[in-house]
Amino acid sequence: MRVLVAMSGGVDSSAAAALVLAQGHDVVGATMKLWGGPSDTGCCSVADVDDARRVAQQLGIAHHVFNFSEEFERHVVGPYVADHAEWRTPNPCIECNRHLKFDRLLDRADQLGFDAVATGHHAKVKQEPGGEWSLRRGADPAKDQSYVLHILGQAQLARVLLPVGELTKPEVRDLASTLGLRTAAKPDSQDVCFISRQGGRQAFLGDRIGMRKARVVDMSGTEVGELPAVELVTVGQRRGLGSLGPVAETVPGGGRRYVVAVDGPSATVTIGPPAAMMVSEIEVDRAVWVVGAPATDERLVVQMSAHGRPVGATWSDGVVRVEEPVRRVAPGQSVVLYRGDAVVGGALVR
Repeated sequence: MRVLVAMSGGVDSSAAAALVLAQGHDVVGATMKLWGGPSDTGCCSVADVDDARRVAQQLGIAHHVFNFSEEFERHVVGPYVADHAEWRTPNPCIECNRHLKFDRLLDRADQLGFDAVATGHHAKVKQEPGGEWSLRRGADPAKDQSYVLHILGQAQLARVLLPVGELTKPEVRDLASTLGLRTAAKPDSQDVCFISRQGGRQAFLGDRIGMRKARVVDMSGTEVGELPAVELVTVGQRRGLGSLGPVAETVPGGGRRYVVAVDGPSATVTIGPPAAMMVSEIEVDRAVWVVGAPATDERLVVQMSAHGRPVGATWSDGVVRVEEPVRRVAPGQSVVLYRGDAVVGGALVR
């Protein structure tokens, strides 16, 4: 089988290429050039491309660089900016998976005559007895990436290989080290690739959208201060509230205050105690399913972040109902439903 391996320059994708090659496939490496601006984080730097190229040389496989910067701007960067302008909190890594890694790259693989695409994600793809494909949690709970892959449907899963999903992260590094790959000890990428450490999110967005100061009120509506930009405030946020003084940081008994609501049109942010953060329902839209929507009231589990604690839940017509109160999830973020270790699907919080 001819396999195109997405090589980001990290240890996981390097190990994925080695594993697919060891399985006897005809392997070619490919690195996507996504971001053309300054980058000192994530997987878009010049050094990352060079690492991917050199690992391909070590493995004795060809390596290509595909320039998808226009698509990245249109499907990831542009929506990221637009979401902040509309007071939502996006997850650009999920949108990159949705539109670039498992859409545009698969199209390019088809054009070049490849049978499958492999990536270094920590998750598993299985074909079930009935013939349908399932997406399952990776072997390493601490590194599982099934949450950010919930957007994959049957058409994509039938053509995707995730070889490192069967390994723990230490096993991945041991494999890379045994093979002498230059990325064996390379730290994992943690940040959004197009947001530099020097300027951060505020500088990046400040160059692209206008920002308004946020009026901050407590749960009674009493004004307690202001924040620099309502476009940068996230539901559930606690950091950065120190500038509002003691009233914003603590409540009687030593509890802390959180952002519980953001009213963009009026540039008003409401803060409250931990109890005000808790909800029993999450309203969502833009749901996607691996096979099909679950039955109403089927008991599933929901995960509200990439490595959040799964909580028992049911799905019913755009509402996720949880069995125990959970912290509010910021609009624009994804919630993902599971049946056992298999992804059922996910949706965006309204």
